[in-house]
Amino acid sequence: MPAGEAYRAVESANGELGFYVVSDGSGSPVKMRCRPPSFINMQPLTKMISGSLLADIVPTFDMINMIGGECDR
Repeated sequence: MPAGEAYRAVESANGELGFYVVSDGSGSPVKMRCRPPSFINMQPLTKMISGSLLADIVPTFDMINMIGGECDR
C-alpha cells in the first residue's frame, strides 16, 4: 500500500459505510477507521424525540433502522 491516507465510501443497506486508512508505505496500515451508517443516523435523533415521551425512543430507533452495536464506540 502506498504511503498516504485515503477515505472510501460505499452504499450499504442503512446508508454510507466509510473507511479511512492511513499508511506509511509498509504492508499494514498505521491507522484504519470505519464509519458505520448508523453512527451518522444518530445525529438527528435529539430533534426527532424532542418533546416526546421516554417510551417513544424505541420506536424512533426502529424507524431510522438504528443498529446499536454500530454506535457503541
